[in-house]
Amino acid sequence: MSTEIHIDWAGQTRLVGRAYPAPQGATVSFEYDRAWLARDGAFAIDPTALPLQVGAHHGARLFGALSDCGPDRWGRVLVERAVRKKVLGQKPYRDLDYVLALDDFSRIGALRFRADADDGLFLAAHTGRLPPVLQLAALVRAADAIHRATETAQDLRFLLGAGSPLGGARPKSAVAFADGNLGIAKFPRPDDTRDIAAGEILALTLAHAAGIRTAAHRLVPLGARHVSLITRFDRDGARRIPFISAATLLGLPPGEPGAYTLLADGIRQFGHDVPGDLRELWRRLIFSLLASNYDDHLRNHGLLMLAPGRWALSPAYDLNPVPEIDRAQTTKTAITETQAESSIATALEAAPRFGLKPKEAKTILSEVCAAVKPWRAVGRKLRLKADTLDAYASAFEHPLMDEAKKLTAS
Repeated sequence: MSTEIHIDWAGQTRLVGRAYPAPQGATVSFEYDRAWLARDGAFAIDPTALPLQVGAHHGARLFGALSDCGPDRWGRVLVERAVRKKVLGQKPYRDLDYVLALDDFSRIGALRFRADADDGLFLAAHTGRLPPVLQLAALVRAADAIHRATETAQDLRFLLGAGSPLGGARPKSAVAFADGNLGIAKFPRPDDTRDIAAGEILALTLAHAAGIRTAAHRLVPLGARHVSLITRFDRDGARRIPFISAATLLGLPPGEPGAYTLLADGIRQFGHDVPGDLRELWRRLIFSLLASNYDDHLRNHGLLMLAPGRWALSPAYDLNPVPEIDRAQTTKTAITETQAESSIATALEAAPRFGLKPKEAKTILSEVCAAVKPWRAVGRKLRLKADTLDAYASAFEHPLMDEAKKLTAS
């Protein structure tokens, strides 16, 4: 059976094409609707894997644009447990089934899915009411129960109804702010050895000070723990904005790390503001080095479609400083496709790939270094405890920061 794929664009919801079971040797097939192809201003929903053309595309894996609006590890756990407890019906057996299990109202990006054109309902239908921020404590209790494998059917209904299965490995939920905007609440886990939410908000605060466009963010205390609240940037009021990850822009298969220079090439090919986004990307690269943002894979870089077929860097998100003791368990995007070494010197050598002259690159390095150096004072302004800050010391005080200080002092 085929699944209709629609997109919210230019004030309307339009049928783009259909996904359906693939022939032997592939995982999924997709074909653009002929009316979409004939439409003035038509664009590809996935610029690399699904170029605009008549006929079927066959994929060995779920196409990136579809995968980006589906769940990652956290969401898949919720869906699978909900099936076992009969909160959800059919067991997912394809990657697309996990996407279709998610809440339509809070799904990331502008793609929408429908099984049957006659019923008019998008999968999965939702009332449009998300839990307000005031319900954070209840959401965290339900998420803790998932972690301990003690969840009830009510916990699962609560989290699934909250649009909880968003991307990423850690527990989170969609929430509604008092002004009507959508947000993402990221929860602590009972086995955390450091305050992850505090580290993320500290990094986002430093990044903003370093001149990086960041998602709006704040830290909410919840007893002895914290929750990070991030405002959704794929929404403008009720309007949905198309979103893909950098991995999708480059057509990278799961597990292939890519490189910042490859992303720069992708921005040149498909970008909306190419010079501006190349400078912004290099600034983010330097920040990730100085703030030890080791969980820096290309699904943690996003792009928004601001004009038909042209993609712009989204505000920065998922910036997580990683202390030295935990770095072996995280991935990091290489600076270039030919050099595995991460150093300030390597980044400066690669600056021309980002359209930067040496003087411009050094100016950006100086600005980012100056913003990151007072990290502890910034943390105190965020009212973080001394032991929380001590846990992150090796993420901000390390040889790469020493290298940056020497280069900017000369």
